[in-house]
Amino acid sequence: MEIRIDVPAGKKAEWVNGVLTLVDETPKDNRPVTERVKTFEDAVRELGDEHPFVKEWHLGDGLSADLEAYLKLRIIAAALNEGWEPKFTTDEYRYFPWFVLYTEEEYNELSDEDKTLVVQRSYFYSYSYGGVAFVYADYDSSYTFSAGGSRLAFKNSDLAKYAGKQFIEIYADFVFKPKCESDNK
Repeated sequence: MEIRIDVPAGKKAEWVNGVLTLVDETPKDNRPVTERVKTFEDAVRELGDEHPFVKEWHLGDGLSADLEAYLKLRIIAAALNEGWEPKFTTDEYRYFPWFVLYTEEEYNELSDEDKTLVVQRSYFYSYSYGGVAFVYADYDSSYTFSAGGSRLAFKNSDLAKYAGKQFIEIYADFVFKPKCESDNK
């Protein structure tokens, strides 16, 4: 007896643990996700054009910088989490990048090496207790508080640290109002 199966483009039939399975023709990149996702474009490629977050991002022409940054961060978080999604249950741990905001005086006291890690986007008297998820700021930024997590959660602390450092400019666009020409008038 012979059985014929149509194999979709880009796939091949292969025996896997005694089961005939359709697998990708090109082997999957088995490097750690932090080596595969170094840029926003890498994150888009990792998820693919059919992922709902990528589709929504492509629809967003003319968005404000903070909203565009949020859409990008959703894609980055989804790519780095490799399918893990937070359930927001009491027994689940979720991780977020942690950002510290400095006054000008504190910044001036930093070593030259530490200064290279700082993104300057805010002004005067600011505190950050949990990055994007929990923030308190006076004057330049607005007051924001959230006791729960956000959709930008990571499955472990290493991924949260990586995302916060690797994509710090995108986080800065999300958290702070970008400086624009009209602010100088």
